Amino acid sequence: MNVEAVFGTFPVLESDRLILKKVEDRHAEQLLGIYSNDHVFEYCGILPKYKLDVIRKMIGHFERDYMKRSRVKWGIFEQEEAERLVGITEVMAFSQTVSMVTAGYFLAEESWRKGIATEALSMMVDYLFEKVGVNRIQAEVMPANESSKRVLLKNGFTREGLLRQAALWSGKGIVDLEIYGLLRAEHRGSSPYAD
Repeated sequence: MNVEAVFGTFPVLESDRLILKKVEDRHAEQLLGIYSNDHVFEYCGILPKYKLDVIRKMIGHFERDYMKRSRVKWGIFEQEEAERLVGITEVMAFSQTVSMVTAGYFLAEESWRKGIATEALSMMVDYLFEKVGVNRIQAEVMPANESSKRVLLKNGFTREGLLRQAALWSGKGIVDLEIYGLLRAEHRGSSPYAD
């Protein structure tokens, strides 16, 4: 796994429809609009945030985690409105031993059911397999989160099983999680990031 491809310079990923790029302080009010919606985090281990100063600190934490090489959080922006933040996608838990990462994502409620999460995850998957050389990408999903499971399945992930009472999630307590995985050898389709 070539972690320098991720942490050398913040990667910007583009498709005809979306841009995945760094969230900056100027996006704080839009980010607050996402984080203050309880519905967005119904199936996430994230507590909603209701204050702009908390969001600004959180953006600082995004940068801190990136500099520590522990997590990358991309803002999902629509190309037609390049400064309109519609969601977040992230990669964390980098394991160089087995060349594996864990992925996550969430969207502003008004952007649900438009294929945005599916496309953003596809862009990230292509980048991780083709440019970073990751061998395995996994995601953990609460069993009731049918929308997220559809996004993963559309991207070729396989449901690998149920982890019973496996995690302590903020605001949710101890939860069951379904684990989904995708291996580089299983990844199909042409990638805009292929050499």
